[in-house]
Amino acid sequence: MTSQDYLSELFSLDGRVALVTGGSSGIGRAIATALAGAGANVVIVARREAELASTVEELKATGAKAAWVSADLGTREGVREAAEAAAAVFGEPDILVNSAGVNLRPHMSELDDDVWDTTMAVNLDAPYLLGRRFGPGMAERGFGRIIHITSQQAHRALFQSGAYGVSKGGLESLARSQAEAWSPYGVTCNTLVPGFVMTPLNVRLSSDPERVAALAARTMVGRNGLAEDFAGAAVFLASRASAYVTGQALFVDGGFSVR
Repeated sequence: MTSQDYLSELFSLDGRVALVTGGSSGIGRAIATALAGAGANVVIVARREAELASTVEELKATGAKAAWVSADLGTREGVREAAEAAAAVFGEPDILVNSAGVNLRPHMSELDDDVWDTTMAVNLDAPYLLGRRFGPGMAERGFGRIIHITSQQAHRALFQSGAYGVSKGGLESLARSQAEAWSPYGVTCNTLVPGFVMTPLNVRLSSDPERVAALAARTMVGRNGLAEDFAGAAVFLASRASAYVTGQALFVDGGFSVR
């Protein structure tokens, strides 16, 4: 066996179907690109059609099979419609990546019902509903990968965690519950935990140069994260290589969390 054959056996996603929410920007886009590069047929789901179309066009230009679905993941009906539309493209997904999210951070004393409900709907309810829709099918077929993008706020309170931190903590618990339910049938469920990553979701912090520099100094590698830093970890968790890894939180943060 050549090294290429060996690596392909471990990491190839040829013939797999991946659904990536939030796949038109930031970490979600980088993960969708990585999964497509590893051979998966990718459907990305987000709100803005222009960004969706641009991302899919770029993926197709590399020879990948890709499609997009525009959806509002802030409502249960929107999630259900998105799930059915996505599954109609290449078939039922083998890989589900929940990267879509909202990052609303009012002070806890100013947190109102609308912010709470919106945060929970997108960050926690949508991943739950998509998992409920696709997890049982993955289990029946004997292979599945569910990957959630969480946050440092799932583990510690900082930068006005508020409802956002609660939603991400719940998402990590959801991954463990999903792992308990479906891992005996070949479905692994894990989370990727970013540090501070320069994406549109973090525009509030990234617009402050002093804060950006301070966050970089807290890491062990001396810089803040980039969306493409998640490519390798995502392919690993989506592939056969991670068959014995489930219910885990993998920190992709340059050492931010251990200082």
